[in-house]
This record gives sequence, structure tokens and C-alpha cells, in this order.
Amino acid sequence: MKLKNLITLTAAAFAAAPTFADINIGIIASLTGPAAALGAETKKAIAMFPSTVGGEKVNFILLDDATDPTSAVKNVRKLISEDKVDVILGPNLISTATAMADVANAEKTPMISVAPLDVSGDKRGYVFRSEPSADLMVNRIVADMVESGAKTVGFIGFSDSWGELLLKALTKATEGKINIVASERYGRADPSVQAQVLKVMSAKPDVVFVGASGTPAAMPQITLRERGYKGKIYQSHGVTSKEFLRVGGKNVEGALIPVGPVLVAEQLPDSHPAKKAGVAFVKDLEAKNGPDSRSTFAGASWDAWLLAQNGIVAALKGKAKPGTPEFRAALRDGIEKTSKLVGTNGVYTMSANDHAGYDASSIVLIKVENNHWKLVK
Repeated sequence: MKLKNLITLTAAAFAAAPTFADINIGIIASLTGPAAALGAETKKAIAMFPSTVGGEKVNFILLDDATDPTSAVKNVRKLISEDKVDVILGPNLISTATAMADVANAEKTPMISVAPLDVSGDKRGYVFRSEPSADLMVNRIVADMVESGAKTVGFIGFSDSWGELLLKALTKATEGKINIVASERYGRADPSVQAQVLKVMSAKPDVVFVGASGTPAAMPQITLRERGYKGKIYQSHGVTSKEFLRVGGKNVEGALIPVGPVLVAEQLPDSHPAKKAGVAFVKDLEAKNGPDSRSTFAGASWDAWLLAQNGIVAALKGKAKPGTPEFRAALRDGIEKTSKLVGTNGVYTMSANDHAGYDASSIVLIKVENNHWKLVK
């Protein structure tokens, strides 16, 4: 089935609807800076977004946050005050998403993060998320560690909010099951992790978890293998791009990664709810970008659009016009009422108490095999 057939809205549903002003959607991504590889994946998804919803024209305004929270805040303020956007998609990192969320809530403009931002408590409001939480993903790999008989784990992760989030998730998931015998941190732009690797290896962990993302996540695994570490190495779901495979080469072979299902869509059992949508998305994405150009980041960005589309459809049924506070409020409410939305990267059910809504059963475990992604279970 063609991807467009999965999202097409029937004209009859809007036959009597009034003609509105254009719907403006702001998108913020890391197109430059250390997280540029992630932003490039978001850009792939954007190229596939439709130009209309319910007969109304949709404009997409893409801005680069340069992997910098200050730039992200400047961009989101511009999108809201100058471009009068009705919803914001992105960004790619928790640090930029955290800064943006405060503005989105204050300005009552819906935002759908493709970074695993915590959207509980004060952050909930107008902020939603299409990416599964770090807790869900880390739980998946810890379950595999336990199943394989591991008793100890070493951690090497970023010295930023993403690394901290993954370490906290690992600490919580391993409690009473596996001992964390070493914990080392490094910067995204650091040229070497030799010292950190030697400290972790000296603790002789059964397995190692690299809490990083993008191409910088390859460095610890490369160094571990070059230093002779033979145990299993787990990576976070933040590494699933072709660039990670290119940079890591043979040294990232065997890496175990928890992911949303789109990365291995064709390998999924027919019973997996996201298989049909995932296969259709991958087919269209790779037709535009070449073989093996898929990524969970592109999938999460597409799913963010599907959630936004849900909100737009709901808002168009009312009398409020795009560009107004009333339309944004209706759009927000529409997203919050999302129920069992099957995306490319999972299934989503939002509620007033849950603005993430990701079904944990969608997560699969994969490994790198012959420079490709291989479904494990």
C-alpha cells in the first residue's frame, strides 16, 4: 500500500467545511552542529509531508537550531511571533527540546518533540512527544542483559542531559538485577575516550552500555574493540542512522540496540501493528533517498507529523481560523485525544495525563550485522 493512501482524508468529510487561511507549521531541527546527523534525518521526513490537510494548504517553515538551546529558543519565538505557526515539530535533542517547551507552553502553541523530552508535570501543557522514553528503551536492553546472564555492566555516556537521562534509566532498570561497576562520561565533541574506556575495562564488566547518540556514539565502541573488549556492547536508540554505521565500520558489528520498528520494518512479524505503515514509509523514503537511507529519527519525525495532522483535522471541524489562539487550542486538544494511532515507529494513545502515549510493545531489539540492521527479537 502506498504511504499516501495511509494518510489520505476523504473529501466528503470536509465538503461543507469553510475555507480557512493557510495552516503554518514550524519545524526546528539540528541541521548543523554536533547533532547534524539527526537533523538530516528529520529533513528527509519533511520532504514527504503533504501540502494540504482536509483541503487546506499547509506551509512548513524549517529552522536550524545549530544544536544549540539558545538558537532553538530564538527560533521558536520567531515561529510563534512572526510566522504565526499553529504547531511546532521538533527538535532532535532533549537539551533544545527542554528550552523550547517552556516557550511553547507559555505561548500556548502545540509542540511535538521528536526528542524523548519528559512531558509530565509542568512540561505537559501544550507539549507532546513522538519518540519513546529513555526508560522504555533502556528497560528493553536490560531485559536482554538479564536474559543473557549478565551480572555487571559498565556505562560510558555523554556528559550532558542525554547521557544523564540514560544513566538514570540504566540505574533504575538494573536495580536488584545487575550491578553498574563503572560509569564514565565524555563530551560530544571530545576527540578521544581512551581514558574512559580503560577505566571501564579495568572494572571487567560483563556488558557495556554506551549512553550516547549520533556518530559520536561510535567512538566508545571502536575504542573498546580496539582495546580488546570481547563482551556485548549495547547502544541507545539514538545511534540508528547510516552515518553511525559508516563511522563505526567493523567495530560496531554486533552492537545491540532497542529501537522503534521502522528500522527493520520488512523483518517484523506480520502480527506487529506498525509493520504495514513502516514498510510503506520505508519504501517511499528510500525511493527518494536511496537504499538503506531509513532511520528511526526520520520515522519519529513522520510520526510527529501524523500526530499534528490528527490535531489539525480536529481543529478544522470547529469555527476557529488557523493562526489564532482558538485554533491552536483546538489543535492541542485534538492531539491529546489521539487514540491507537498507528505510526511508522509505534502506536500512540494520548490522554490528559499522558502526552507521550507510546505503546512499549512496539519496541524491538536489533543488532548491527554486516553493516545493516538485523532484527533480534
